[in-house]
Amino acid sequence: MFLRKLDLNAQEQKTFKLHTAYAAIEGVILGVIALNEFVFLKSLHGSNYQMSFLFQFSMLVFTFLILFNEFIKRVKDRKKLLRITGIVTRAPLLLLLFFPHSEEAMQGDSVYHYIFLGIFLIYYFGNPIIFPNINFVLKSNYRHQNFGKLYSYSTSLNKIILLITTFVYGLLLDYDNYFYVYVFPVTAVLGIISVYLLSMIDYPKEELPEVKKTFWQSVGGSIMNMFGILKENKPYLHFEIAFMLYGFAFMSSYTVINIFWYDALNLNYTSVAFYRNSYNILAIILLPFFGKLLGDIDPRKFGVITFSSLALYIFFLSLTEFLRGNFEFFNITVYYTLIFYIIFHGIFAATMVLLWNIGSAYFGPANQAGTYQSIHLSLTGMRSIASPILGVLFYEMFGFMITFGIAIFSILVGIGVLMWSYRKAKRTGVE
Repeated sequence: MFLRKLDLNAQEQKTFKLHTAYAAIEGVILGVIALNEFVFLKSLHGSNYQMSFLFQFSMLVFTFLILFNEFIKRVKDRKKLLRITGIVTRAPLLLLLFFPHSEEAMQGDSVYHYIFLGIFLIYYFGNPIIFPNINFVLKSNYRHQNFGKLYSYSTSLNKIILLITTFVYGLLLDYDNYFYVYVFPVTAVLGIISVYLLSMIDYPKEELPEVKKTFWQSVGGSIMNMFGILKENKPYLHFEIAFMLYGFAFMSSYTVINIFWYDALNLNYTSVAFYRNSYNILAIILLPFFGKLLGDIDPRKFGVITFSSLALYIFFLSLTEFLRGNFEFFNITVYYTLIFYIIFHGIFAATMVLLWNIGSAYFGPANQAGTYQSIHLSLTGMRSIASPILGVLFYEMFGFMITFGIAIFSILVGIGVLMWSYRKAKRTGVE
């Protein structure tokens, strides 16, 4: 009934069902990973810098996207590649079942810290193969007018499952700080299943060109092609410059926010899960609206909304260091200033999931959607090389307020770039 109301063709229906199933399972996985950095600090007793590496890995892997893309271009069977990737990168999570339930084993420079980091580095290395393929198959199977709308529906379900998982996982961790050793092996199996479902979506038939260049010659050509697109497509270049400024702010503040939860506010798992769930609930409500809006306005105007909401949620979070008014219910500590943090983080979560995943696709033709997203993800990896570590460095040198202030300033400059680019495009008529 729901699909009939959407007026989808047969190909869109099949794609929507498979992508939604993939998104639902990934919601469980992301709900677990949502608490990962906090688990590393609170249960594994890792250091602040080690925790910054854990977050950094999730983005750093995209630095190698050009290499992965050239490899993918030479693969005839993309579906098989996805399935192998799912097994190789998700199966190592099973090893966490053998982690000790002992605080003593986690103290100091424990070897388990490095094993944990290594497992997730392998896990995140699957994303440079999986993510560009998502954009490629969706853009190829969805009509333009349905792209943002259908993506937002699947993402809404993903968010609902994510918040339920995060809340339940937080309760379990407060009951037993080492419950992660049981959860991650289940996550490994679910991860393999989800990637398999994604591989079942039909791919456009492509004739592989005859390979006349070596792998490294082709990589060099891809790098030149990336710079060529950025040089020729000025609106896309401006979009990515603004994203570099946003990305620095987001990555540097994200690591410090986890430290803030732990050191400044001394929150338990249930409270952290509550804050994550609250803004995700708001994001779920807003996603269909913003999904439609992204299809109706320029991505740069949409980006101003996204970036502004990030600056505001960081601002209200930072106020909590001085305004400590709060109340408690069901073992959850609710700070009054963090209510505004929840509101603006909800807007940010709803808009960024669209802008980051599919925003780049609006700057080029459909057959280059994967290329544009690959460039976008490669730049994500580049800005992750230093941003998370700089966040911790700024915190240890200057404290929370100045660190958050630096992030907000970077966001404001990014907003300025987006507004300037959009106004210039309207003035010159070059969209």
